[in-house]
Parts: sequence; structure tokens; C-alpha cells
Amino acid sequence: MRLAIFNAIFIFCCCAWRVLALPDTIFIGGIFDAHDERQELAFRYAVEKINADRKILPRSTLRAQIEKLPADDSFHASKRVCKLLRNGVAAIFGPQSENTANHVQSICDAKEVPHIETRWDYKVTGDVYSVNLYPHPPALSQAYRDILMQLQWKNFVILYDSNDGLVRLQSLLQEKAFSITIRQLNSDGDYRPLLKSIKRSGETCILLDVAQETIFTVLKQAAQIGLMTDYYNYFITSLDFNLIDIEDFRYSSTNITSIQLISPKDAQVQQFVDSWVNGELRHGRSLPLHLRHITTEAALMYDAVHVFAKALDDLDSSSDIEINNELFCESDQTWKHGNSLINYMKWYSSRPYGVGPRPSSPYANMSRYPYYDRLDGLTGLIKFNTEGFRSDFQLDILEVDVKEGLKKVGTWTQVGGANYTRSWAEAVETVETNLHNKTLRVSIALTSPYAMLKENPERLKGNDRYEGFCIDLIDEIAKIRGFNYTFHEVGDKNYGSKDRTTGEWNGIIRELLDHKADLGIVDFTITYEREEAVDFSMPFMNLGISIIYKKAQKKPPNLFSFTSPFSGDVWIYMATAYLGVSVLLFILARMVPEEWDNPYPCIEEPEELENSFTLLNCLWFIIGTFLCQGGDIAPKAVSTRIVAGIWWFFTLIMISSYTANLAAFLTVERMDSPIESAEDLAKQTKIKYGCKKDGSTYSFFRDSNIPTYQRMWAAMSNARPSVFTESNEAGVERVSKSNGMYAFLMESSTIEYVVERKCDLTQIGGLLDSKSYGIALPPGSPYTGPISSAILKLKEDGELHILKTRWWKERKGGGRCVTEESKDAANSAELGIQNVGGVFVVMVAGSVAAIFVACCEFMWKARKLATEEGASFGDELRKELLFIVNCSESSKPVRKKSSPAETDSSSIYDESSSTYG
Repeated sequence: MRLAIFNAIFIFCCCAWRVLALPDTIFIGGIFDAHDERQELAFRYAVEKINADRKILPRSTLRAQIEKLPADDSFHASKRVCKLLRNGVAAIFGPQSENTANHVQSICDAKEVPHIETRWDYKVTGDVYSVNLYPHPPALSQAYRDILMQLQWKNFVILYDSNDGLVRLQSLLQEKAFSITIRQLNSDGDYRPLLKSIKRSGETCILLDVAQETIFTVLKQAAQIGLMTDYYNYFITSLDFNLIDIEDFRYSSTNITSIQLISPKDAQVQQFVDSWVNGELRHGRSLPLHLRHITTEAALMYDAVHVFAKALDDLDSSSDIEINNELFCESDQTWKHGNSLINYMKWYSSRPYGVGPRPSSPYANMSRYPYYDRLDGLTGLIKFNTEGFRSDFQLDILEVDVKEGLKKVGTWTQVGGANYTRSWAEAVETVETNLHNKTLRVSIALTSPYAMLKENPERLKGNDRYEGFCIDLIDEIAKIRGFNYTFHEVGDKNYGSKDRTTGEWNGIIRELLDHKADLGIVDFTITYEREEAVDFSMPFMNLGISIIYKKAQKKPPNLFSFTSPFSGDVWIYMATAYLGVSVLLFILARMVPEEWDNPYPCIEEPEELENSFTLLNCLWFIIGTFLCQGGDIAPKAVSTRIVAGIWWFFTLIMISSYTANLAAFLTVERMDSPIESAEDLAKQTKIKYGCKKDGSTYSFFRDSNIPTYQRMWAAMSNARPSVFTESNEAGVERVSKSNGMYAFLMESSTIEYVVERKCDLTQIGGLLDSKSYGIALPPGSPYTGPISSAILKLKEDGELHILKTRWWKERKGGGRCVTEESKDAANSAELGIQNVGGVFVVMVAGSVAAIFVACCEFMWKARKLATEEGASFGDELRKELLFIVNCSESSKPVRKKSSPAETDSSSIYDESSSTYG
């Protein structure tokens, strides 16, 4: 019983001590700038909420002491602080102005009174009696850096209005991965000249660090000069960008990114905002319109009062706190509990999470005591470092969305960095939504078959004037992605090349860089230099550099083309073989007895034997069998038959080979081309060669490290007159008119198109390199992905192949040369007189030779008869000619030799008869 009474008395004493520890009314001072009504309202509302919620300071009531200051009036600030200290305040909040805040801080340090700030402060080392709830500038700068790294910004412009902006961006300025241009806004409010210079520079990424009230003006003027399009990116450093009316920029498709400390979807924030808007802060009286939006600094002030109250309540539970009724600036008196309170505030928010006992003193080894609670304010988890700065906080990453306005897409923390929570599909959907029903300006250059004017274009308007492969390709992509387009011919008719002296681009690339065009499509070769300047879609065609040249002329038929199947050496060897085998057969026939026959079969025992294989007969037998005609005689001995068999085998192979090869030689037309490859061009100097000036082929040879191509570039660049042309069409025309003295280097796809229509031209050799055609877009274009995926779909569906077949082989005279080649192939089976004329010449020559030999034999016979008969040569010749002319006689009697006496008295022929007498 005594123990129970003792415990009750002890508890009562403790409670009494607890009640007497803090006064019933605790004064806190707030110093605010005269124009800062939101800060004052947030301060008052926080006090009211704490007083209404008895979980914090259940035995005490906070009372706000408000002092307002003229702008940057440090003298009055000092007097107001001293006034508040005389009233016995436990802490001082504010002000926001840097100059006045520093004076307030110095007095609070001297009097050891906690000074709680919610302003941006660039100081690295904190004051002893100060804590600041505003995110620490180095941490904010680190957040900017992490987010921009995630956005993959490399080159950008910083627009700022005060020197404080440069301090906030220290981490960015020190980052070597960024190429940064710094521009300061002028003070007259007209920022258009500066924005125009940024547009001319080609920069598309802009970081805006300006006062809250200036943001809308800058963006509005940027939109007026064309800096709010799909290709521009903005990062707004303001934590209150959600208060800006973005309706004017919501549908511009501009990529605007910002951050916020307050999450509007948080339940505590929504409750606070409802109370704020409904006028509960003013006891039911509605707020003016200009005060109905909660700012970050107002929310920070609300959280600051709660942090102070919570720390005071926790400190009171562990030690006896006495709040002085008054402190005088003129005296040396200080508040003895001020140091404990400020340290407790710093320690309280930096304790680890978990559960456990409260420490008995803020001066104990605080790191070993687990944190049993956490303070989540309107601005998230509140934690301070040892210097009293808030460096550990969370930011929401925001982007302007067409459907939702300002949309949260990620978060940033000091430990995790920038973490985007949206999926890849959501990002793609956003871009495709922006692209849908948008009208894109497409820059083209007239080049067959990619983009051409239709026949009678004056009767047509707009896009209907054009046709070609690229025209159809854009139409197919537009159907997939749902956008509209207008075609525009580039003024200088160039695709795009970089001036080596000025570094400036021309042609379509220049228009893309100036954002005068959204797409550029022709036979646009993707090169490293172009890729550095603009973006390219997935390739829609693969190709390489090749040579177009005059088609090789047909060789004139050789009169003796029938000898072509065998070389001259083979013919000589065959003639030698013919003679050798003939002589061999003659010798062997004389050696073997089987070849000696009885000339008179009726005589059983002849006095002489006869050999049929004389030298002439051997020559005749061998040539007859060679020509597959056989002979009257045949070998009988084994040896001669072996010779004959081997010869026939030889003849079989040679005649078969000759026949097969002769068919090929007579039916296949031989072409006579002086060049067959780029190496052939490089080795000779007779045939000139060139390419389109300032094109991708031009750049390929100019920058090549391959010796062959370096020699070709030297020959082309030193040639006079110039071998370069202004267009591919001019180069093709020059090849056609050069009569084989000029070759042109260009893309193989264009060569395929040309040789389908110009049958006198052909492609020489293979590809010198490998490259691709793509659609060019401005750098950083958000539509590169959707355009590329549409091209991939067209590839998979076979639409690109259909388009190429249509414009290469079907339209505009395509396939004509293929038809002519087919006709030539059909006609090549028919041999003309020019192919076999040599055979007729041989036949005629042989006939003439036979006639000549016959004449010789005839005259020799007539002379012999004249000698034998003792008649004149002329008479014998005349008689023989008369007999030959009389074609009706088919028999001729044997002439009898006459005696000399009868020669004069009788006649051999009866002149009146056609028979001998």
C-alpha cells in the first residue's frame, strides 16, 4: 500500500514538473517582407493547426508575433528582432530577403535563439543557431545534373536573370560532359533579341533559371519567335512551375521538364490546399485570387513551424526548459536553452528510422539511439545535415503532357539520383500522340526515281505535283503514324554538305538545322558527318558506290570465227599430229606383211605384191577419218589398226570439243570492255572518271585511306576540265555522250534505275563500300523513333520491296532494257552469215584450188597426148575441150598408140564424130 502511494506521488510530481516545464503560451516570432503575404498566412495557419492538434505541445499554445519589413531594410530588421526578443519568443522565422536575413541571423546567434529559415541560401557552412528547410543549393544543383544526364543533354544554353542562378548551377558548370553556353536575361523585359540569337545558334536545349514571375514571359516570347516547337527542350529549375499556366504551351509538343518539392497528390498536401483555398486560414474569410495557390516557400514555412514545435515537445520530455520572458539586444544575456533546442532540431531530423526509446538528453551519444518517429511535412521527409541544411530530400520530375498537362514522370533523391518511373511504352505513346494529326514539312530534291514532278504539274497543286519512291514512302509512313505532310523543294537543290572553311551546311540539312523542315527525304546517304549534324531514321535502302559506264561494244564478227574454238597452238599441234600419224601409218604398213596384197586375185602365185597404203593414200585415209568420212582402204595388221584406232579416238575427242566450243563461240556475243573494276580505272589515264560534287560519294573518296581510292581522288581532283558534276543526272548524261571516255561513280541503287532505261549504259564491277539511305530529321527530333519503327514495319510487310519494284522496273520506262536483252538472247540462237561466213570462204577457196589443180592436170594431159601423137598442143587442147563441153557423153574410149607411119595418114579423132576412130 505504501509503495502504491509512493508511486502515485512520484507520477504526480513528474506530471506536475512536466506541466510546469513549458509555459501555457509560447511566443514565436515571424519576420516577413511586406509583400510576402503567403509566407505570413502559412505561418499563421501552421500555428493554428498545432494549437488545434494537441498531439504536439499538449499543455502549451503557440502564439505568433508578426513583424513586417520594407524590402531589404536591414536597419528596421534589427529593430524588429530586438522587439521580438523583448517579448520572449522561443524562435524566429524568416525573413526571405538575403540582406535582412543575415542581420536577423547575427542577432539570433548572439542571443542563442533558434533562427529557422525557408529561403534559398548558398552558404556552404551553416550558422550555429540556424536551420534552413529550403533544399540546399549544392544538392539542388546535383539534382539538375542528374536529370539532365538522364535526358541525355550534351549541349545547352543556360538562361538566368541573377547571379544567384550561377551559384545554383555550380555542379552543372563543373561537369565536363556538358557543353554549356551561359546567357543572362536583360532587365527591360524584352527577351526576344536574346532568344533570336539562341535560335540562330542552332541550340535546342535551354535551361531556364529565372524568377517565378518571369518564367511565363520568357516562354511566351520564345513561342513568338519559334522556339516552342517539337525540337526544343526546356528544363525549368523553379520548384513552383506547377503554378504556371501552361495551357499556351501544352499543345506545342515542346519538351518541357521541371521539378517540384510538393507532391499535389499527397493526402496531407491535398488537405492543406483545400483548407488554404476554402479560407480556413482566415477564419472562414475567402482568400484573394492571387493568394489561392500554395507556393513551395509557403509550404516550407508551414513545415518549419511543425519542425520547431515537434522538437520543442520532444526536448521538453527529456529536460526542463525555461523560456525567458524577455531578452535585450543591449545586454549580454542569452537564452540558455536555445543551444539545446537548435541542436535537438538538427539531431531529431537526422536520426535513423526504427523504434526505440527516446534519448534522455540531446547531448548524449545520439547515433546509438534509434529513431522512433519521422516527420513528413508538406515538402516530404524533413532531415538536416550537421550544418543545418536540408540536403536529403525528394523531388518529383515533371513533364508537360498533352493529355494531363503537367505529369509526374519520375523522382530524384540524393542517393538514387534521377529515376524515371514512366515506361518506355508510355514515352513512345506520348510522342506518337503528339505526332498524330500533326502536319510535317518535308523537304525534298527532285531526283529520279525518288522525287519527280508529274507530267503537266501546272495543272496540279500541293503534294499532287510529285511522285516517286520517296513520295510513296512518306505516304505509307504517314498512314501508319497518322500525320499529315506538305512537300517543299529545297532552294539550292543540294542534299547537304558542310563547308570546310566556314563549317556551315547547305541544302536539306541546313533547312533541318534551321527547323524550316521536319523531315528530309531523297536518296540521302547516312554518313558520319551528316549523323553528327542531324538525326537519321532507320535505313530504308542499302547500297554502295559503283561505276556506271558505256556498255561494251560487240566485237565485229571474225571471218574465220570458226577457228576460234581452238587456239592457234592447238591447230598447229593438230596439223603436226595429222602429218605424223600419216607418216607413221605409211611406215608401219610397209613393215607388216599383212598390208601387202596380191593385185590380181585370179593369179594364185603372183610375181608382185602391192601395198595400198602409199604415202598419198595414208594422207587421204587420215584426213578422211578425221573429217568423219572414212576411206576406201582399211588397215589389216594389228599395228596399223592400233594406229587407226588411236587416231579415231583422238578425232572423236577433238571433233566433239570443237563442235561444243564452236556452238558457244558462234551464239555468245563477245563484249570488248576496257575496264572491269575500280582498280582498272585507277591504273589507266585514258578514261576520265568523276562523281557528284559535294555528295556522299565525293566525301567517300576525299576522306578514304585506301591507296587505290586515294589515287582515284588525286586523279579526279587534278583533272582539267573538272570531272565533277552538279548532279547525278549530269554525270549520267556525260557518260552517254563520252563514247566510252568517261565513267561516273555513284550509288548502286541509282545505277540500277538508270541502266533499266538507258540500254547503252551498264554497271561496272561490284560495290566499293556499303552505305544506306535514311530519312533525315532535325537534331533531337522526338519523331525519329516513330518514323524508324514505321520503316521497319514496311520492311517486314514487304512494302519497301513493292515500292522499289514499282519505281525501278515498272514505272517511267522501267524494264525496257530487260525486254531488249531478252530479244537479243532469243536472236542469239540464230547464226547470221557474219558468224559462219568463214566456212563459205574456205569452201570457195577449196573449190578454186580444185579447179586450178584440175586445169593443171587437164593441160598436162593435153600436152602429154600431143607429144605422144605428134600433134600440136593447141589441137589436142581444143579436142579435149570439145569433148568436155559435150556433156551428153558419159564414156570415153581408150586412145590407142599409133605407129609413126600412121600418124600422118590417119587421124586419131573423127572430126565429124564424137567418138574415137
